[in-house]
Amino acid sequence: MTALNPFYAFCFATASLFLPVIALGQLAPSAAAKFQQGTSSLEQGNLDLAAQDFESVIHESPRFAEAYFNLGLVREQQGDFNAAVNTLHHALTLKPSLRGANLFLGIAEYRLNQYDAAITALHAEIKINATDPKAWMWLGVAELAAEKPEEAVVALDKAARLAPDDVDILYHRGHAHMLVSQASYEHMLRVNPGSWRVHQVLAQAAAQSDRDMDAIAEYQVAIKGAPGQPGLHEELATEYWKSGKLDEAEAEYTQELTIDPHSLLATYKLGSLRVDRGKPQEGKPLIEAALKQNQNLPNAYYYLGRAEMLLGNDPAAIDDFKRAVTAPTTEPDIAQQTYYQLSQIYRRQHKPANPKRHRIISCGSNRKRTNISSSSLRENVRLRRPNPRMTNTTEVARLKSNCQLTLMILRRC
Repeated sequence: MTALNPFYAFCFATASLFLPVIALGQLAPSAAAKFQQGTSSLEQGNLDLAAQDFESVIHESPRFAEAYFNLGLVREQQGDFNAAVNTLHHALTLKPSLRGANLFLGIAEYRLNQYDAAITALHAEIKINATDPKAWMWLGVAELAAEKPEEAVVALDKAARLAPDDVDILYHRGHAHMLVSQASYEHMLRVNPGSWRVHQVLAQAAAQSDRDMDAIAEYQVAIKGAPGQPGLHEELATEYWKSGKLDEAEAEYTQELTIDPHSLLATYKLGSLRVDRGKPQEGKPLIEAALKQNQNLPNAYYYLGRAEMLLGNDPAAIDDFKRAVTAPTTEPDIAQQTYYQLSQIYRRQHKPANPKRHRIISCGSNRKRTNISSSSLRENVRLRRPNPRMTNTTEVARLKSNCQLTLMILRRC
């Protein structure tokens, strides 16, 4: 049995989807038996035996396209891509609609660095089977290799819609989008290196890298170039908040709302900041106004609960905290802090705490509790729009490299 490297493992996994179901009456009994034997050997990774069986079938039935197709799969997994291309072409000459043949032809052409030929074959496969996510993925991969990232984005976005949890598709899609973003930023820098947009990009990259003071400096330059641009003051305010400059943060959020009174994020963040600063009577109406527009704002019910708690409205605070711990947009650290706040209310009311809640609450020390709001804020306030899938701080950290790369590119230019 031939050992497989990781690339060929994909081919075997996919080949099982395409091994043709045939009417054995098309073949002589001996050829049908050989075909079945070869198919079994291919599935088991016995490539040499499979090749011998399929060659025997071709010798007896030279117009049987499926034998050429399976022999092409064998040659591809043996690394003989030239032979695979020739054999798969023969299969398609005999049966142009043979499902899967163009896919593996495209992969073989790609492995031979024949990217245009690969793209042509993969387009042909998609015409036969437009719902195959791997065909769309390999089309995007070939287009990336051909230095056509914008076309690749289209194909890989389609693949992701068909198979949203496929990690290979997600990887290639992210890579394609990163290349398009880089090209856009580089072009922006060439056509107008002094634009305030350049400083905005540098600020966003620094913010994603937690280089908050650099981000603040770049946002300040961007604002000088476009003082009335919606969004800039909100982004600067967020960096001030992350850096502990609360007066400056509140002033910038207020300025953002002067420019754009309907800004959802500025409304919500200013309300949360005021609650954090012990001004619940000012913060609560802002959070409630934001929640009327979007009930899925990350951690919003926690901050609303804190406002009610500070105002002495314990029943309302309990309701808000309960909503916070069940909301999918509440971050883990905030959920833990929510249980702690609930325990304080129950203690004042002389009610026993839920044992599960007690275990969670007891995990943190007083010192850690004072830091939870600030540390979670570094992710929460960074969000440009509410997105429950981006609340996992570990995954957000992994994605920072893209922005760091953008920063390096712009700095280098």
